[in-house]
Amino acid sequence: MRPLEHLTIVDLSRVLACPFASMVLAELGARVIKVEQPGVGDETRTFEPQLARDSAYYFACNRSKESITIDLRSDDGKKAVRELAARADALVENFPVGTLAKRGLDYATLSGLNPRLVYASCTGFGQTGPYAQKKGYDTVFQAMGGLMSLTGERGGGPVKPGLPVADLTSGLWVAIGILAALSGRERTGKGCHIDFSMLDGQVSLLTLAAARYFALGEVAPRLGTEHPGRVPSATFRCADGKYAHVTASDQHWAPLCRALGIESWGQDFSTNQIRVEKREDVMRVLDEKISALKRSELLSRLDEADVPVGPVNDVEEILGDPHVRARGLVGSFHYPGVGEFRALALPYKFAGWENPVIGRPPTLGEHTDKILAELGLAKES
Repeated sequence: MRPLEHLTIVDLSRVLACPFASMVLAELGARVIKVEQPGVGDETRTFEPQLARDSAYYFACNRSKESITIDLRSDDGKKAVRELAARADALVENFPVGTLAKRGLDYATLSGLNPRLVYASCTGFGQTGPYAQKKGYDTVFQAMGGLMSLTGERGGGPVKPGLPVADLTSGLWVAIGILAALSGRERTGKGCHIDFSMLDGQVSLLTLAAARYFALGEVAPRLGTEHPGRVPSATFRCADGKYAHVTASDQHWAPLCRALGIESWGQDFSTNQIRVEKREDVMRVLDEKISALKRSELLSRLDEADVPVGPVNDVEEILGDPHVRARGLVGSFHYPGVGEFRALALPYKFAGWENPVIGRPPTLGEHTDKILAELGLAKES
């Protein structure tokens, strides 16, 4: 048995953030019923790269769900959603502010049918505030939320991370919020409305950068792979053109210097405070020594010295890494017309519960007849 098998979640969301949240809950055991537009479904079904009639993008965030096609503009469609919500534990949606209220599918209406319902609304800027009606996407939230200002090479312009960090972390925030509300419901018997803003989520991730600003008034500059408060913590180019990332605290400094053959030089930089103050000098010498070593030799020396180090892997390298394979992070599912398709497992290993299971995504409307029959409703003509 998986930990969330007692829960049913109605998923009115699309694209990435909320579908990712509901997929996490689905693979932890919840029954997730994804409501999609008849004929087209979630727009990510058409995104590249295409596989049969669907896409790898859709596959990445919609596994282990059931799909029902409902026209939310029709009376029958709205009735079906109300019936689903009346029986569900939670509902997640990412429509623009006010859209579902116009259709009688807002929290005020649905909680009247099911007072235990946890209703999560995920929007770009929240239900209130001067930006509530403003539109945005992942990179807009990265830019406005401060993350992009911190990312990039020293002296260069802002750079977005290689993944849609605002979308993915928002999905995790939403999943956490739903689980927190469901846990609270165990004490009160009542559901609630969760108002989550993707901009809020990004601002909340500023953590250390905000702490430095609060403490020092510092607006952190872009430092590439370097850390503002720790030296060394950076990526270095090795003799073979490959990259490795080294992070050393005070207890690692002497072993690092011994491994690089600069032990006597390193004695003058024994504390992190000194190394931060002398950042340019320290980094110049480390660059010189590390650039003379092949990456494999550097990794071997530092691993032997117990200095934290890792190769900068590309996607192919990390997905083929023996440790990742041993941890079972790469699995697969079978999809009609595609066959076996590889997928990433959720990163949990439970003792006392069954581990998450990689399930296949649903085809569009695959479960419509079954779910409508459970609700005692006829299929829309």
